[in-house]
Amino acid sequence: MSRFAPVYRALGMILMLFGLTLLAPFGLSFAMDDGATRMFFLMFLLVLSCGCLLWYHYRRGRRELNVRDGVLLVVLVWVVLPAFSALPFMIHLGMTHTDAYFEATSGLTATGATIISGIDQLPHSINLWRHLLHWFGGMGLIVLAVAILPMLGIGGRQMLAAEVPGPMKESRLTPRVTETAKGLWLIYIAITILCILAYAWGGMGWFDAVCHAFSTVALGGFSTHDASFGYFNSPRLEWIAVGFMVFSGINYATHFLFIRSRSPMHYVRDPEAGWFIGVLLVSILILANYLWKDGVFSSMDDAMRHTIFHVVSVATTSGFSTMDYGQWPMFVGLWLLFLCSFATSAGSTGGGIKMMRALLLYKQVYRELIRAMHPSAVYHVRLGGATAPMTVLFAVLAFAFVYMACIVILTLTLSFTGLDIVTAFSAVVACINNTGPGLGLVGPATNYAVLEDFQTWVCIFAMLLGRLEIFTLLVVLTPAFWRK
Repeated sequence: MSRFAPVYRALGMILMLFGLTLLAPFGLSFAMDDGATRMFFLMFLLVLSCGCLLWYHYRRGRRELNVRDGVLLVVLVWVVLPAFSALPFMIHLGMTHTDAYFEATSGLTATGATIISGIDQLPHSINLWRHLLHWFGGMGLIVLAVAILPMLGIGGRQMLAAEVPGPMKESRLTPRVTETAKGLWLIYIAITILCILAYAWGGMGWFDAVCHAFSTVALGGFSTHDASFGYFNSPRLEWIAVGFMVFSGINYATHFLFIRSRSPMHYVRDPEAGWFIGVLLVSILILANYLWKDGVFSSMDDAMRHTIFHVVSVATTSGFSTMDYGQWPMFVGLWLLFLCSFATSAGSTGGGIKMMRALLLYKQVYRELIRAMHPSAVYHVRLGGATAPMTVLFAVLAFAFVYMACIVILTLTLSFTGLDIVTAFSAVVACINNTGPGLGLVGPATNYAVLEDFQTWVCIFAMLLGRLEIFTLLVVLTPAFWRK
């Protein structure tokens, strides 16, 4: 039997769990008779059958997953699930395998980049499926599996360590990893329900409210309309979206601790939360004044309204838009792309390198400046009142280097294929940070349908790199990983 038998057994179980999610679009399609009922039912049977066969074949692989197993399982989940998730787009919409896989990967990684035009005319069941992919991918299907698979004889610590974002993955909120996963998911579900109700109160129809709540809480960016949030033209809905995007951009562990102790001091003690809010406020003030003085908006009120929405949307890697900010001065677009690279907190549903890594990098640079002036000085890098171990600092430095190297290499690759540098760079940054819209040909007023197949696969790879925080995917591609 394969030495990775427990991984394949767990993958089979996850596929079976994933198959159950198809019942939601199947039920909606049946109720609305939109022509996709048979397709969703057959897909449900296919995914369930594949999961059952994989589990049955490797059912004797019952040992506890080690670190290598956990990493491989996470990568397999994020590579295999989009292949099944792409089937509705291929069968019902007639998309090519490349485009369908891109759409599914964008959904599951909560990126929000799309290739589909005419979203307003899509069957409701297909639109629901797109947003469900966001919702499950936002918190991570692995975390959901961690809460359930131990009941079936599979431990989940290695899966959680490979899946949860952030440099300090070993810290636990509860003594048992299963309880941690359950607690995070309960908060996630509760916030989603509140978001649905808020959108409905703000004027959205129930279907739009459900779909946009899935996208908002997951910080994804898919919409049921080609014009995204611009379709509604409602300041009230925009403020609701801003509030929930900011909430999801903060570490869910902090929300967990606040709910458990009912003390808001956890947000004060969270070093990322203060910087996250501060960066958003400073960016809003600077960009709103810049756009107003540049004549993009005739009044400061309009400048503030649209700046607040787009700064929060892009910085949290949601990617919603109310207008084509790609037509704004290039400085604004580049600032927004810069924000999406680091603004969200570790443990949030956002992408990028995370605020915690950015703070550690800043403090490490400051430490080296102090040492250059005072070689004998002893200066420890501290975050949240605790001294950061050297192992964490080295890991963050290595991550930052590989992150920047990946952006440069992938940008050069896209540029080599003939894309202009603005489109190539912004597409890579938007995909690796799981943001969605870029600039140039892939700006908020267009989509990724302009890309050729090879360019699309480069963006797919970038999305997976970002969602799996680079090392999780790259380590599986090294020869050393496969040696016994």
